[in-house]
Amino acid sequence: MRVAESIGKFVQFVSRKSELTPEIAGCDLSCSLYLISPFFFIVPVGKALWTGSSHPSAPACRHGNEPPASANQSLRCCGPVRGPSTPPDAHRGTMNTGPSPKKLLLSVSVLKKSVLNHTPPQSLSTIVTCEFTGLFLPTGLCGGSASGKTTVARKIIEALDVPWVVLLSMDSFYKVLTAEQQLLAANNDYNFDHPDAFDFSLLVHTLRKLKQGKSVKIPVYDFNTHGRQKEWKTVYGASVIIFEGIMSFADKELLKLLDMKIFVDTDSDIRLVRRLRRDITERGRDIEGVIKQYNKFVKPAFEQYIEPTTRLADIVVPRGGGNMVAIDLIVQHVHSQLEERKLRWDMAALASAHQAQPLPQTLSVLESTPQVRGMHTIIRNKETSRDEFIFYSKRLMRLLIERARSFLPSQVHIVQTPQGEDYEGRTFHGKRITGVSILRAGETMEPALRAVCKDVRIGKILIQTNQDTGEPELHYLRLPKDISEDHVILMDCTVSTGAAAMMAIRVLLDHDAQEDKILLVSLLMAEMGVHSVAYAFPQVKIITTAVDKKVNDLFHIIPGIGNFGDRYFGTDAPPDWSDDDMDEPSC
Repeated sequence: MRVAESIGKFVQFVSRKSELTPEIAGCDLSCSLYLISPFFFIVPVGKALWTGSSHPSAPACRHGNEPPASANQSLRCCGPVRGPSTPPDAHRGTMNTGPSPKKLLLSVSVLKKSVLNHTPPQSLSTIVTCEFTGLFLPTGLCGGSASGKTTVARKIIEALDVPWVVLLSMDSFYKVLTAEQQLLAANNDYNFDHPDAFDFSLLVHTLRKLKQGKSVKIPVYDFNTHGRQKEWKTVYGASVIIFEGIMSFADKELLKLLDMKIFVDTDSDIRLVRRLRRDITERGRDIEGVIKQYNKFVKPAFEQYIEPTTRLADIVVPRGGGNMVAIDLIVQHVHSQLEERKLRWDMAALASAHQAQPLPQTLSVLESTPQVRGMHTIIRNKETSRDEFIFYSKRLMRLLIERARSFLPSQVHIVQTPQGEDYEGRTFHGKRITGVSILRAGETMEPALRAVCKDVRIGKILIQTNQDTGEPELHYLRLPKDISEDHVILMDCTVSTGAAAMMAIRVLLDHDAQEDKILLVSLLMAEMGVHSVAYAFPQVKIITTAVDKKVNDLFHIIPGIGNFGDRYFGTDAPPDWSDDDMDEPSC
C-alpha cells in the first residue's frame, strides 16, 4: 500500500507539472511509423528525411542545431519551449508547401478525415516513419509506450490535412497467447515488451502488401482476453497510412520497408505516468501490477531493445507532440514527397494531354450501324421521354455486353446435335465472370449482364466527386469473395475524365483482380477518359458504343447524353428548379 500511495502522489505531482508545460501534457503514444500509402508510386526504400549525405545544404534548425554531419547521424530539433500563456500554434514554423494538400490525388479509402486504429481505406506513395520516445516505457524500439506517438501522429495528420488517413497500431500484431501464457499475463508475469511477443512475419507481410498497393486484413488484439478478435479489419491503403509501434526498429526485414524513421523522445517520468493512467483506466489493471510489469519488463526492454535503436532514426523528436518545429519539418517533407510524385489530378492538363493522339489499341467501339446510330439519336435527344430513354438504353446495353462478352477467352468445345452429328463450337475458358457496377448509373447495366452471362456474380462500388477538391472518393464497396482469377466486367454508363473508372480499377487490383482480366464497359466515353484509363492501366480492355471528342469546363461530355442516372431514374430537376427552392417549406 505504501508503494501505491507513493505512486499516487507521484502521479499527482507530474500531472501538476504537465499543466505548467504543455509539451509534456497528455500524449497517448508509443512508437509510430508513418507509411504514406502505397498506391501508384513507391518511394525509394531507406530515404532519409534530413541527412548530410542526401541534403548537403540543409539549413540549421531555427534553434541553432546544425543538420547532421553524415547519413548515420540523426537530426535532433529542440523546438520551442512554451509557457501556459503561449498559444499552442504561436511558435509553429512557416511551411511553403505549394498547393494545398487538399488538392492532392487521394486514392481509394474507406476512411475520411479521421484517424482510426486498425481500420482502413486506399492510396499513393510510400514514406514510412517510425516514431519513438527517448527513454523507455512499454514496448521496445526507439521510444517507449506512452511516449506521445499517437499525439504526434494526430498533429502530423492535422497539419497534412489529407482527407483519408489510416493509423495502424503495432499492438494489433501481438501473438495470440497460449493458456499458460494467459495465466502469466493475468499475474503481470508475461513479457509484452519483447520482440518475441510480436508476430513480425505477419507484420512484414502486411506492410509489404500495402507498399504494393494491395488491400490487407489487420487483426484486432483484445488486451482483456489476450487474443485476436474474430473479425479482422480490411485496410486498403490511403493517402497517408500511419503505422505505430514500440518495436518498429527491432526487425531487419521491417526496417527495409521504412523510408523515414522518427524517434520520439519523451521524459521517462512522464511516460510512466501516462502508462499508469492508460493501463489503469483503459485496461483495468491495478497500480501494483503496472509497477511490477514496468520494473520487470518495460524498463529493461527499453534499455535493451529500444534506446539503442535511436541511432537508426532519421529524426529525433524531443517532447513528442509539443515539438511543433519538428512536426512541421516532417509535414514539409511529406508534402514535398507527394508533390514530387505528382499525386494531384490536374484535370486541365489531363484534358489537353491526349490531343492529337490516336485512340489506344485497347479500345473497342461498337460498330456504328444504322440501328446503333438510331438508338443514340433517341437517348441523346433531350426531348425523349423517360420511358423511351430507358427502353432504348437497355437495348444498347444488351448489345454492349454482348460485344464485351466476345473479348473473354474461349476454347474449342465439341457437342453432339439432336441429329447425332458433332458440332465444333466454342465455350468460355476461365474460372468465373464477375460484374462490378459503379453506382449509381452503372447499376442500370446489371440486368443486361445477367441476361447475357448466366450465374454471374455482382459487386458494387460507389464513387462520388468531392465538391471541395474535385477528386473522386470511395464511399461504398461490396465485392464478391476471391476475384483473383475472375474476369471482371466493370460497368459505368458514361466516362468523361476517367477518374472514377481509374479509382474503381485500383480497388479491383487491391482485391487481387488481374489487370489483363478487367473489361471496362460504358455506353458513352470521352476521348479524355479513354486516354486516361488506357495510360494508367494499359492492360485493361475498354469497350463502348461511342466516343465523343470533347468535355466542357465542368468535365461533362460534349455533345454527350446528359446525366444518365438522373434521366434513367427520373431524378433530374425541372428546368425552373433552383437551390433557393430547397429553403421553401413544404405544405
